[in-house]
Amino acid sequence: MIPAPQALIVPVMTPLAQLLAAAPGWLADALPFAFVAGLVYVLMQASWFRATVVEMGSTLELAAATAMRLHHLPRRSRWLMEQLFAAGVRNMHVVLLVGLFMGMIVSLQTGIELSRFGQQDQIGTIVAASMTREMGPFITSVVLAATTGSALAAELGTMSVSDELSALEVMSVDRTSFLVVPRVAALMIIAPVLTILCDTIGIVGGGFVASSQLGVPLAQYTESALDALQEKGALIPVPMDVYSGLFKSVIFGGLIAIISCASGLVARGGALGVGRATSRAVRDSIIAVIVANYFLTWFLYR
Repeated sequence: MIPAPQALIVPVMTPLAQLLAAAPGWLADALPFAFVAGLVYVLMQASWFRATVVEMGSTLELAAATAMRLHHLPRRSRWLMEQLFAAGVRNMHVVLLVGLFMGMIVSLQTGIELSRFGQQDQIGTIVAASMTREMGPFITSVVLAATTGSALAAELGTMSVSDELSALEVMSVDRTSFLVVPRVAALMIIAPVLTILCDTIGIVGGGFVASSQLGVPLAQYTESALDALQEKGALIPVPMDVYSGLFKSVIFGGLIAIISCASGLVARGGALGVGRATSRAVRDSIIAVIVANYFLTWFLYR
């Protein structure tokens, strides 16, 4: 007869629990740190984890170098305008389309549930708050990561594998100032602009669904949506949900640009290496946006 898992675990865990209870206070406090240190040591033995740490280090180094060269931006105004056009105008229709249907989905899903309790009048509040706080910045960031981020990684990756970056170094051209600074600044500027458009079209789409599918008067929906955005921030006289979403989008834009540029600059191995750098840039950018979103929400709304 095979023993149950509890029968195997309890005899092992009980002595450990007794040992922790009898240990001195300083030892009990040090055990979590020892566990983390041991886990890091074990992970460092894996080549994939070491490669990830090296990649994160190079990305942080590029971010610091970019921040130290932001005063070069006035000399790169032409490249900045080109990147603003590429990231903003060419992606505007995608952001508007996705934002419209996302607002309609949120309105429909919440409206169906609220109608069971006779609370359809709260649809405007939920749609406005969810779009400005979370959905607008997140949707915009995902679109930028999939379009502009992949384009940045592919462009710089092609320059890397064709030795154009080496040629810039030979000509004593600062490649971070010339290539990275305008792209990072452009995404940090255009992300909040696209977020405003996404928020607006999402709320409008939610109002369309609420009035046509759920029987909520458009005037009532508009009033509840505006009431949800009345709370002003302590530092900035702007609705807190609005400026928190815009602040998130600025951070997200910077993360996408830095990660994408870092992936492109280290691309090696011809066309295959460019493809890997592009996919890695999109993957890491979306992961970074999701993780940063949690910590920014905790910081802004705790």
